[in-house]
Amino acid sequence: MGRQFFVGGNFKMNPVTREQKNALVKVLNDADIDTNVEVVIAPPALYLIPLKETLRKEIQVAAQNSYFKTSGAFTGEISPAQLVDAGIPYVILGHSERRTLFHETSELVADKTRAAIDAGLRVILCVGETLAEREAERTKAVVDAQLAPVVAALTPADWDKVVVAYEPVWAIGTGKVASAAQAQAAHKDIRAFLAGAVSPAVAESTRIIYGGSVTAANCKELGGQPDVDGFLVGGASLKPEFVDIINTKRA
Repeated sequence: MGRQFFVGGNFKMNPVTREQKNALVKVLNDADIDTNVEVVIAPPALYLIPLKETLRKEIQVAAQNSYFKTSGAFTGEISPAQLVDAGIPYVILGHSERRTLFHETSELVADKTRAAIDAGLRVILCVGETLAEREAERTKAVVDAQLAPVVAALTPADWDKVVVAYEPVWAIGTGKVASAAQAQAAHKDIRAFLAGAVSPAVAESTRIIYGGSVTAANCKELGGQPDVDGFLVGGASLKPEFVDIINTKRA
């Protein structure tokens, strides 16, 4: 059986108002979307429960982050147990903004991933290189190093709860996008790393999605690559064109 196409929408720290949130919900609820695609949107934490309660059932919600402790004196954090209790199925971990702005290491991301899976969550695990690393031809080395602590923290059986999101940092929110060939090469390298570090079966079944200035204009070419199993969409997920991206695989 082939890997199910996956489209995630990372709203980041948007929308700002409840009216904007309601407008996004209406667009998604009214849209004609491909029911063969797994669709997950990640709003700010404030809107997780309202969106879960108002979105059509075909669209799931994800938290944008979670901590590795179940409870305690960790002001500002959300625990995986709290997300599970609220009926939230997914969490994004390791996003480049968390790594750069909030100084999260790959080891911390691995701890968070382990805790999330133990609590019953599914994880969208983000990896990717900077422009300087890309220009130094270090993409594979950087991504492998980001994945290695997660591989060490998980069992092979855990990987059916992980979607890997390859997001080149230089393409996030910049309008630049990896070419279809660049995306395919990076995804193929990730699959090869998983084959060697975990197992060929895990490598074949794990969905690897692309993120970085994905739009309705480029999604068809990107989504047509053999190792690109979907997208993690940023800014375009706040616009009506997100529906076109969800429908990438429609003829």
